[in-house]
Amino acid sequence: MSINEKYQKALNEQVTAEHHAALLYTQLAYELDRLSFPGMRDWMLKQAGEERVHAQKFAQHLLDREARVDIENIDMESVKIATPQDAFELSLSHEKKISDMIRNLDKIASEVEDIDSRPLLNWFLSEQIEEESTVSEILDRIKLAGDSGSGLLRIDAELAQR
Repeated sequence: MSINEKYQKALNEQVTAEHHAALLYTQLAYELDRLSFPGMRDWMLKQAGEERVHAQKFAQHLLDREARVDIENIDMESVKIATPQDAFELSLSHEKKISDMIRNLDKIASEVEDIDSRPLLNWFLSEQIEEESTVSEILDRIKLAGDSGSGLLRIDAELAQR
């Protein structure tokens, strides 16, 4: 089953972006561990695992359609945070970027009339709504806690239960 060249390129870019997201979440986990928030660290590590699963879903779609998976170079920017709020603001910003990329994939799929991708893209569009909502909620709670050590530790303990 063939796949449009423009769309194949965009899907490969998404595979790379999902791997980049996994690395970003891993780095955020290291930073949160450094700040002594093990629950938030574990949440970020689980998120990194989810991003790798997302990359595999896109890659498998390409492979199932006899297309090549080509992971491009991943440029990892230096990530340094001072607070949990910094970490979750960066996470939310990145999720919004990924959401935009998936919306663009949807536009390209429509443009090249690739209806075979519809189930995959619908799943990811719904997933990104959930991802942004979850991170936004955590961020709101961190902002409410402010500088309250006990409030941040409570959020940390809750996130450890993920």
